[in-house]
Amino acid sequence: MEKRPDLIAVDAGSTDPGPFYLGAGKSFTSRSAVKRDLEILLKGAVANAIPCIIGTAGGCGARENVNWTKEIIDELAKKNGLSFRMALIYADIPKDVVREALRTGKLTPLHPAPDITEEEIGESVRIVAQMGAEPVLKALEMNCQVIVCGRCYDPVPFSAPAIKKGFDPGLAVHMGKILECAAIAATPGSGRDCVMATLYKNHFELEALNPQRRFTRLSTAAHTLYEKTDPYFLPGPGGTLDLAKTTFTSLEEGRVRVSGTRFLPSDPYTVKLEGVKRAGFRTISIAGIRDPILIRQIDSVLAEIRRQTEKDSGATGNLLFHVYGKNGVMGAMEPEKDRLSHELGLVIEAVAPDPEQAASICACARSTLLHFGYPGRISTAGNLALLYSPSDIPCGEVYTFNIYHLMTVDDPVACFPITVYEVNR
Repeated sequence: MEKRPDLIAVDAGSTDPGPFYLGAGKSFTSRSAVKRDLEILLKGAVANAIPCIIGTAGGCGARENVNWTKEIIDELAKKNGLSFRMALIYADIPKDVVREALRTGKLTPLHPAPDITEEEIGESVRIVAQMGAEPVLKALEMNCQVIVCGRCYDPVPFSAPAIKKGFDPGLAVHMGKILECAAIAATPGSGRDCVMATLYKNHFELEALNPQRRFTRLSTAAHTLYEKTDPYFLPGPGGTLDLAKTTFTSLEEGRVRVSGTRFLPSDPYTVKLEGVKRAGFRTISIAGIRDPILIRQIDSVLAEIRRQTEKDSGATGNLLFHVYGKNGVMGAMEPEKDRLSHELGLVIEAVAPDPEQAASICACARSTLLHFGYPGRISTAGNLALLYSPSDIPCGEVYTFNIYHLMTVDDPVACFPITVYEVNR
């Protein structure tokens, strides 16, 4: 705060933790941690009369996540005697709107998502859209100091106020692209530390606020490539970031200057939809294997366990084996196919339409493998070192992404209703 910023902002969400949190309407970050951080942000913003903008509140940006964040903010305002105008921008998209977009040819799958049907849309539990800068600009025009966004394009909390003040949108969005991950873009990278960006007419500059970290040309350029399929173009709501002529210049004291980035508006305007549906219930069992005789033939043994489980369990569902130490991380894409470990970690996973069937499949596979007689077996005490007792762990409901599509919209604000509150303590 000694550097007198014009804005405090945070990108609070991601699809990286998978579909569960959107499906369940829960945050993937703990309430206590969010409350701790928000108290620092709110006090700094109110004391200095600057905006505080939160993107993709609650991790997923659904209505439940936005309201959850509002409750925390209300508690903090009461505790600290803070007063401000607050906007909640919701990003939930009704199924009927998505169905109509499908019927009128305004819905396009993003690779690798398949084409979708109205029936598939109907199975969705929640659908959110990534808002662009326009809804945030409207909230700023309504003199809202604290803005809590639903699902939001990651750079928007940082770029929208700059765009409102007339700065180049290419530089503003690129700046937001870096700031959304903060000190992860510095070196050594960290997810804990804040970053300061200063935007000028023709460039912006980055500096880490922890003296242990520095921005370099390499770290900044590398992060510009982060989460991109094309090194030169980054599409988003309303347009594409053109990085073909971007330059990175090292400055003193571990700072970097970035210039040359352009924003190419798109016509029509599209937003990305993210939707999830229920896929059943999951039970897992975690075990270790250290018998070299079993390790050498683990693929054929697990294939036989799968066959016997499908025959004996009497349940309907899917059985998966995750073999860590062999290909547990990369699966079929693992290039080190012939390397043998001295031990393996095995996660047995069963997904079924109800908890009882998932538990039945997992238990059948675990018990069958525990005493399975494979060729060359010497020990008969058991093939698995089970990590926990009870050995089978119910993990609750399972969700899967079923909508990952672009939707054409006529108005980039209309899909994102804004509710304004006067917080007076």
